[in-house]
Amino acid sequence: MSFTRIGSIVSMGCFAICLAASSFAQQLGPVDRSAALSAIQTMSVSAVRSHMRFLSDDLLAGRAPGTPGYDVAARYVAAQMEAMGLLPAGEHGTWFQKVPLRASVNDEKKSSLTLVAGGKQVRLKSRVDYVYGGDPASTESDVETPVVFVGFGVTAPELNYDDYAGVDVRGKIVARFSNAPARFSSTQRAYYADAVTKEENAVKHGAVGSLTLPEPEDEEPWDRVVRQIFAPARAWMNSEGKPQDWSPEIRARAELSRAGAQILFKGAPHALSQAIAAANASRPQAFPLAWTARMHTVNSHQAIESDNIVGRIEGSDPVLKNQYVVYSAHVDHLGRCPAVEGSTDEVCHGTVDDASGVATVLEIARAYTRLPRAPRRSLLFVFVTAEEDGLLGSDFFAHNPTVNEADIVADINVDGAPGIRYPSKDLTPIGSEHSSLEANVTMAARIVGYELTPDPFPEQNFFIRADQYSFVRAGIPAVFIRNGADGGDSVRKWLRTRYHTPLDNMEQPLYYEAAVRAAGVNFLVGYEVAQQDEPPTWNQNNFFGELFGVKRHQAGKAMAR
Repeated sequence: MSFTRIGSIVSMGCFAICLAASSFAQQLGPVDRSAALSAIQTMSVSAVRSHMRFLSDDLLAGRAPGTPGYDVAARYVAAQMEAMGLLPAGEHGTWFQKVPLRASVNDEKKSSLTLVAGGKQVRLKSRVDYVYGGDPASTESDVETPVVFVGFGVTAPELNYDDYAGVDVRGKIVARFSNAPARFSSTQRAYYADAVTKEENAVKHGAVGSLTLPEPEDEEPWDRVVRQIFAPARAWMNSEGKPQDWSPEIRARAELSRAGAQILFKGAPHALSQAIAAANASRPQAFPLAWTARMHTVNSHQAIESDNIVGRIEGSDPVLKNQYVVYSAHVDHLGRCPAVEGSTDEVCHGTVDDASGVATVLEIARAYTRLPRAPRRSLLFVFVTAEEDGLLGSDFFAHNPTVNEADIVADINVDGAPGIRYPSKDLTPIGSEHSSLEANVTMAARIVGYELTPDPFPEQNFFIRADQYSFVRAGIPAVFIRNGADGGDSVRKWLRTRYHTPLDNMEQPLYYEAAVRAAGVNFLVGYEVAQQDEPPTWNQNNFFGELFGVKRHQAGKAMAR
């Protein structure tokens, strides 16, 4: 199949346009339909490539938050939006929203992890058996208490699953696998795999420390885990001067290697292999281990600021223009990191992750400016910082939006532009199944000529690993469109060999035409949401709608009173 500009949508004759005439007409009138199809034809392969090239350049040194390289990238994005004619929508009439961050680095030489049992002490080796990350809530902490294994550390009553059943972990350290049971649906598995959810659950049960074991199906090399955890840990600071979404009750946290987990399970009622088998079978499990753990951590703290960048296109409807459809992408990456495969390159360029997302959202914004009339609802283009540190920039924005929070109706997130790594026949819309956005995505994909497939990598928990999840947690329906199942092997290889390394650069195979084609789907999803009479809604009795959407509705009612 030939992928050129979106001008022809796909090189399949009348196929896509004929679909537009049949299904699209059910959603939009002929004038709007024609305008949308014309707008997506203006998206440029060369523009996407040039944005990616600039953001990936050595000059920006990997765009780590709080660095000159990130600041250059942020100002580049703002300048591009200004050149298009967008309006600034940050703080105080600017393009920027300052995000107050605290960076924490663990002092490896002053920290230690020792297991004690029956007068015997085993001091684990840092970077070999375990690794501490930074703790933004404390500069020094000590915990010495027995360890209890709690499976995945998940309590999910609606799924009849509880790893804490039958054990008392009050005042103890919990050891748990990362991830969550495979029998859960893709997005519910992701929710229960989230570190914030697991820590809140551990605190609810009275734990004071945690040891995270490699998930049963984890293939990530331990040396990469070590590099990422030893990077500065960041959190955004709330109005009380405390790290947001950080549980101070958990006084020490460590990540164990497979070798460290083997040591931890010595003398346990069940072998590590048996615990892995039970986890793979999605069986709840918990039992005390033979050891008391003595955890001592020392951390340094540094206050830094990094900006979100926000632009706006004002809607054309006198009433609906006060509501906003958000497009989001993250500008940051990891900065400098170790060279690989004999290379001397130590810049984590973040070309796919997420210069490609920033580039395509900029082109989507440009396409909106080519419409003869702005959509009825307003559009926000939110480019965020510190995604790689745990979605911090988007979480800060979701808690402190630069517009009225109740007026944000949907988020469409782009992280690793679909199509950029390989031309795809199908797409996976992560999260759309929970809300009426599913109909919008189905329509848009059909027009451009894509099939839609379920998440082919549920174990990767993409639902919680990209910025749309910050909006979901704020009760806002959201979608994150990724390539589908037809590139499974190449995606796995990319995750093993290039993800979060200097090899995610402009020299890897990149498919700009395919990325621009897929960007048409994201454009059309947002365009229809911006035009339709009613805002997106959570599906009835939906897990995430009940969990987060109801809270938002109640908060809105309280504010109205």
